[in-house]
Amino acid sequence: MVLHSPEIIDTGYALRLMDRLRELGPVRVVLGGTMGRLALIDASMQDAVEISPRRRPSQSIRDLDVDCDIIFLLNLAKSRESGLAFGAMVARAAGEGRPLIQIDCGGGFVSLLRGDERAAVVAGRLAFELGLDLLPPASVPNASDDGKGGRVRRALYAVFPGELISVNGTVIGRATERRVEIEAKEGRIIEIKGVAVKQHGLEKIDHIDLRKAIIRSGSIRRTATPQKSDASRRISGREEDLVEAAFIDHCAEDAFEVAREAGVVVSVGDDTTAIAADILSRLGIVVMGIVDGDLDHLGGGRCIMEGSIIFRVEPGHDDVVGRLVMERIFQGGERIRIAPGLLAERIKELAGGHLLEMEPVEAVRAHRHFS
Repeated sequence: MVLHSPEIIDTGYALRLMDRLRELGPVRVVLGGTMGRLALIDASMQDAVEISPRRRPSQSIRDLDVDCDIIFLLNLAKSRESGLAFGAMVARAAGEGRPLIQIDCGGGFVSLLRGDERAAVVAGRLAFELGLDLLPPASVPNASDDGKGGRVRRALYAVFPGELISVNGTVIGRATERRVEIEAKEGRIIEIKGVAVKQHGLEKIDHIDLRKAIIRSGSIRRTATPQKSDASRRISGREEDLVEAAFIDHCAEDAFEVAREAGVVVSVGDDTTAIAADILSRLGIVVMGIVDGDLDHLGGGRCIMEGSIIFRVEPGHDDVVGRLVMERIFQGGERIRIAPGLLAERIKELAGGHLLEMEPVEAVRAHRHFS
């Protein structure tokens, strides 16, 4: 069984479906993705599911092909149309293999994405028992490559106008149409259709493999549950004690991996800091976030660990200050050992006249910069 997205966990559907499918036989459950992992922690389910960091559903399906008789893809889409499109794209990327059945609790359907007559019987039976519609898989065009000059085109379907559009975690604008198209040439985005482009966000994407990029519409976590902590520790001791410090620049969903064993994390960007702080508050890790007030609310969480510091700089200067921190403090790397007090002072020094406010966080809480 492959779980996709935090929503299927937050709503309780994942646990109920896991219990139901166990009636058919032994069940192996896997999940890829940071926000899903966060949802598992909040639901106290982290010990019941195998976590494959940053692994696509199609990759997890190929892994399960080795030792599973039948594979289920569980998700909770925003609409039936988007759920069918998602299932079709995952099945195509996964290729041939064991029978694959999609159960979409948001779209309200069961669909046999690949398989024989026996699998069709299982899909029909589940649809009846769960009170869902049995639907055929959708047909969705693949990413296109004209073979000339390295042009690649990707499309999103069933998008709601007004939704955020993000590429690898960076917001590039808001949808204006139901279909969004992005075209890249030689690793650079050259055309975007159906989107009111956020130029500042687009400028942050220096080079991209559009075929492999994670392109999303909407928030990365549409549902929310009371936060629970998986932390057995938090940074302690004196401000002058050396700790492991990690650097996150516009890749907040890598926070679990980047921040492993770290005592403090420096994050750059409003949404990056909001998402990273929310994730790392579960692990007891403080954040020193460099923000400039252009929060898009890509993530749903707003919690931040006690002892964190928010450096609010002039509009458009979070990336500038972030680059200085990377070059002069982290020496171009992602890890250093440094005293938290010294790290904060050096960030303040590098921000210089661009610094508008330096706010320490005195308790684990929802932070006003994230609201």
